[in-house]
Amino acid sequence: MLRLAWRQSTSKNSRVQPARLLTAAFSGADSQHQHSGGNIRRFRQIPHPPSDKPPVQHRPQPAYYHSSSVLMSMASGGEESSSTPHKHTNRLAKERSPYLLQHAHNPVDWYPWGQEAFDKAKNEDKPIFLSVGYSTCHWCHVMERESFEDEEIGKIMSDNFVCIKLDREERPDVDKVYMTFVQATSGGGGWPMSVWLTPDLRPFIGGTYFPPRDHGRRPGLKTVLTRIIDQWQNNRPALESSGERILEALKKGTAVAANPGENPPLAPDVANRCFQQLAHSYEEEYGGFRDAPKFPTPVNLMFLMSYWCVNRSTSEGAEALQMALHTLRMMALGGIHDHVAQGFHRYSTDSSWHVPHFEKMLYDQAQLAVAYITASQVSGEQLFADVAKDILLYVSRDLSDKSGGFYSAEDADSVPASGGSEKREGAFCVWTASEVRDLLPDVVEGATGSATQADIFMHHYGVKVQGNVAPEQDPHGELQGQNVLIVRYSAELTAAHFGITVEKVNELLASARAKMAEVRKSRPRPHLDTKMLASWNGLMLSAYARVGAALGDKALLERAVRAGNFLKEHLWDAQQQIILRSCYYGDEMEVHQISPPISGFLDDYAFIICGLLDLYEATLQTQWLQWAEELQLRQDELFLDEQGGGYFCSDPSDSTVLLQLKEDQDGAEPSANSVSASNLLRLSNYTGRQEWLQRSQRLLAAFSDRLTRVPIALPEMVRALMAQHYTLKQIVICGQKDAPDTTSLLATVSSLFLPHKVLMLIDDDADSFLCQRLPVLSSMSRQDGVATAYVCQDFTCSLPVTDPQELRRLLLDGTTDTQAE
Repeated sequence: MLRLAWRQSTSKNSRVQPARLLTAAFSGADSQHQHSGGNIRRFRQIPHPPSDKPPVQHRPQPAYYHSSSVLMSMASGGEESSSTPHKHTNRLAKERSPYLLQHAHNPVDWYPWGQEAFDKAKNEDKPIFLSVGYSTCHWCHVMERESFEDEEIGKIMSDNFVCIKLDREERPDVDKVYMTFVQATSGGGGWPMSVWLTPDLRPFIGGTYFPPRDHGRRPGLKTVLTRIIDQWQNNRPALESSGERILEALKKGTAVAANPGENPPLAPDVANRCFQQLAHSYEEEYGGFRDAPKFPTPVNLMFLMSYWCVNRSTSEGAEALQMALHTLRMMALGGIHDHVAQGFHRYSTDSSWHVPHFEKMLYDQAQLAVAYITASQVSGEQLFADVAKDILLYVSRDLSDKSGGFYSAEDADSVPASGGSEKREGAFCVWTASEVRDLLPDVVEGATGSATQADIFMHHYGVKVQGNVAPEQDPHGELQGQNVLIVRYSAELTAAHFGITVEKVNELLASARAKMAEVRKSRPRPHLDTKMLASWNGLMLSAYARVGAALGDKALLERAVRAGNFLKEHLWDAQQQIILRSCYYGDEMEVHQISPPISGFLDDYAFIICGLLDLYEATLQTQWLQWAEELQLRQDELFLDEQGGGYFCSDPSDSTVLLQLKEDQDGAEPSANSVSASNLLRLSNYTGRQEWLQRSQRLLAAFSDRLTRVPIALPEMVRALMAQHYTLKQIVICGQKDAPDTTSLLATVSSLFLPHKVLMLIDDDADSFLCQRLPVLSSMSRQDGVATAYVCQDFTCSLPVTDPQELRRLLLDGTTDTQAE
């Protein structure tokens, strides 16, 4: 239908050929997640998103300003002198988004997305040029440098269009609408996204990255602008009718709704199909899915471990677990994992997880920390727990604000330590062999051949004199002679090679990494996007809560509580009872809010609610459960589709958002509907609200077709469907919160991966939040004054147990006598 509408809109009577304008360099865009259908190239330069409490460190940030007469350091992380005057300053200088600030000195009359720009377009009857990206997007930087800093192109844009610059992370609702249009009309998508709209915001032409001028058969931005100006003046009705037809087709093609009386599909069938589809795309040697580029895909890994939980005795279950653990292990050893300063880069450009795109995104750290601690729970391997702690060490050190919030991302590009003003991808992270030798010159006593610490380190991490990056992974020669650290041998093999003990190897490698981390501190840092997003902070809240609970780490749990307090203080408008989308690092290191603030979207509510439920289970502080209940009620009021089931991504009453979409893909982030399906189920068990159970079922029914045909697109939603099918266990601990016997039972529960459970603590307060909502809990009590556990399912509870080992057996095997509730 979409293709037909496009063909109809470009009839032979029309002098413009929109399809030609869409042949821009989609391969030169920061592509969407691999399931999106976007064209993702294999090259490195194309990005797309501890037991002791680590100290929070702050580094100097760009100086934002409110007046165009005040100078600022570019938010792109440039090292420009603050005394250098700017030739141009536009109204984006008054914004707080780091991405918008990166364009504040373009010779373009940029507007932020808003009524001022819409009114100008209508009053002057001009088309709108909408440019969408984010601050750590490599090709966004390229297009800005090539085109938006070009005086000639800037004049054409400003004279003939109302130019709007939009941060996709601030306004994901707007981004989704126009990305849907670009994908439908071109077959691909990515950022920067370039879309031309009528004054009433209807798109008629779209693409991604455009070079400034024609290159071979690829039209440059100047040519595209000139053609659109001509057609707007001479053939406007065809352009407008083209956009209208496509928009109508999109409205029909993107509709997701349940039929009256429709039930969700059968969970075992859907889960088996999802497993089979993942197994088909699984790459056995290095793990992961598909060959290259390889994304971490935590949603896939969490599904596989959940699938194993209900299929432990089958070969399929064993295979699912092996796929997940092998992938996580190979990622931890690979170059996608920052071995010096922790955390994970965005994705790998090769199949062996070696050469990454060096950007680091908050949402990746959050989901991977959960995936690694889950792997630790199911396997008992210390490696996985260590990686989970390392991720949170990185986030605490480099992505944390003193307010308790978390920053969004670190860029891939930075200025090389060797000098020069031109940024290079990975410059902050890579090493030459000579740098390693100069830093680690000491001869290791007892090592074969008088080996130095550098010899051992270079052997273990694959460091080569000529560099270890293949030319095909470095098309622009930015990594020539450089090394991306990747673990090539186990500690045991490295020890055997040099004739020393494994303990000595581990000590030497840890010492080397610490020295290299100190060197890193002296290098020019990549740009830090200090925007704090509600949704991604919600994901990070879950990570600290779940890792802290699993490890019994009080420092991590304290950090989780700080994150919860941050969300309530800075991203919750108590007066209007709404979540706010974002807040910002201010001029005086304070948290700053824009005016008017951006109201939260569905993913902000869903991810925060999930984080609050995880925080409750980690701390048993009922204030978080209460707030989760309040937020779910508000989410229902704002986003629920009463007729079709499920939730719209944004407020349906916003007339500037032309499509009411329901995200139907778990990609780099899980779909908010997938997370909501689980939230509703968990909350129905905590509150006794049966309507939330019914809404969860209705949501899953709305996505029935997608779940049945391509469950690999929605692995997180498949997990929710499985939880519905197998029903949640209610694990009730009766005891004094901080008493040793209570703590032992809670630690037993937290040490296990139990995807289908809710955890509750009941003390002697009969008027507690939980007892008021679930009166049956009042009948449960401690046995002989000792902390006691009850495991309930399908309205049937186990006999009370007081021994942690007996509780463990009960949770894993379900073998015990039961009694009616």
